[in-house]
Amino acid sequence: MFQQAPWIVFVVSIATFVLIMTNFIMNVAAIAILLPVSLVIANYLGVAPDIILYASLVTACIPFLLLIGAAPNSISYQSGQFTAGEFFKHGIPMSIIIILVLALFLVTV
Repeated sequence: MFQQAPWIVFVVSIATFVLIMTNFIMNVAAIAILLPVSLVIANYLGVAPDIILYASLVTACIPFLLLIGAAPNSISYQSGQFTAGEFFKHGIPMSIIIILVLALFLVTV
């Protein structure tokens, strides 16, 4: 599927998958699971490995959807000013915006 697609499709799909994974597991674990596989696949597709690394690391740092994604999410939830539903409601548009900004940055740079 990725052999005929442009390189940006592969990079953005890897970044999106890392973003989804980091909402459920620790970001270091998501990178440790996905990065070796994606770097090998990138080599076959002719995509620069540093682009895959950058896109994966950027999206691993921004889990907005769930409370377990990052410690700041849990801390702000414990303050009582936010509900878990608000994280999810505002996290989906923010995640989409981050992926679009990342794709724009990768295409420009």
